[in-house]
Amino acid sequence: MSTQTTQMREEILEIPTAVERLLSRGEPAIAAAAKKAREINPDFLISVARGSSDHACTFLKYASELILRRPMASVGPSVNSIYGVDLDVSGALCISISQSGQSPDIVRMTESLRVGGAMTVAITNNGDSRLANAANTTLPIHAGPELSVAATKTFVTSLVAGLWLIAEIKRDDGLIAAIRALPAHLDDATRCDWSAAADAIDGTSLFTLGRGPSWAISNEAALKFKETCLIHAESYSSAEVLHGPVSIVGQSFPVIAFAAGDAAEESVAQTSDALSEKGARVFTLAKGATKATGLPQVRTGHWLTDPVAAIVSFYGMVESVAVRRGINPDAPRHLNKVTETV
Repeated sequence: MSTQTTQMREEILEIPTAVERLLSRGEPAIAAAAKKAREINPDFLISVARGSSDHACTFLKYASELILRRPMASVGPSVNSIYGVDLDVSGALCISISQSGQSPDIVRMTESLRVGGAMTVAITNNGDSRLANAANTTLPIHAGPELSVAATKTFVTSLVAGLWLIAEIKRDDGLIAAIRALPAHLDDATRCDWSAAADAIDGTSLFTLGRGPSWAISNEAALKFKETCLIHAESYSSAEVLHGPVSIVGQSFPVIAFAAGDAAEESVAQTSDALSEKGARVFTLAKGATKATGLPQVRTGHWLTDPVAAIVSFYGMVESVAVRRGINPDAPRHLNKVTETV
């Protein structure tokens, strides 16, 4: 791992404290939102987000469908901001995520869904933002200032806030206990050494893989390679990569496969080994893989909190890759911290 201190690395190391702060301060808002959600008993959930926040929503989609048994779908913000359509979403629960809470299209779509009959929940790091004012209720993530352009601690605290809300709606005591135990696990995750994977990333292209909730983490990982390392990374479900995408896999092609202690782990292990047999350099979190290289990981006692620890360990690795490539991950080219899309 790198010895050079970047703002991104400092913020990665702050993640356990930020999650602890969320857990200590966020309970009243979570409890109130969960109570209201149970009262409306939504038939389905929808999400509004972009970028890393949308990857958090993909994770929450799986949590909703697997825990609440309610389908959840992402709604394109342009439906309202560009096309001017107001959806009929009576009785739905809408989760909008934005670390800044300022992007006009996210705000307008949330306002439209609220008028259309949804219970709207804003997950944001800015409780006074336009998004917070547009939603029925706001869940501040209490991440503290995040100065690096690449979102790390705001991504993790958004994940935890949304997962906590779903757990409270369900009154899932086991999941709630695992969420409350996260700070110590995430502290351990900051010390996982993924330098073997970092050493294998010497080209301009790679795959990240996952399945179920871990696929959402794979999506976030691929984005971070692009924005902090200038590496073209594509995320695929482990169920899909062996169809068309495998054709570009050559000798020593890097692959990072995310997995949790869930029902999808075996399939990720099998895909990891299958790609290894084709010459790829595969690094996997899936236990049971025999040909791919296993990565150090922290298991958290619950399959839905395992992916949260995984992304923390990944962040430490991807920051080191950026630094060794001579790139400042705090200020990637062409990017701003807040992107306001109409």
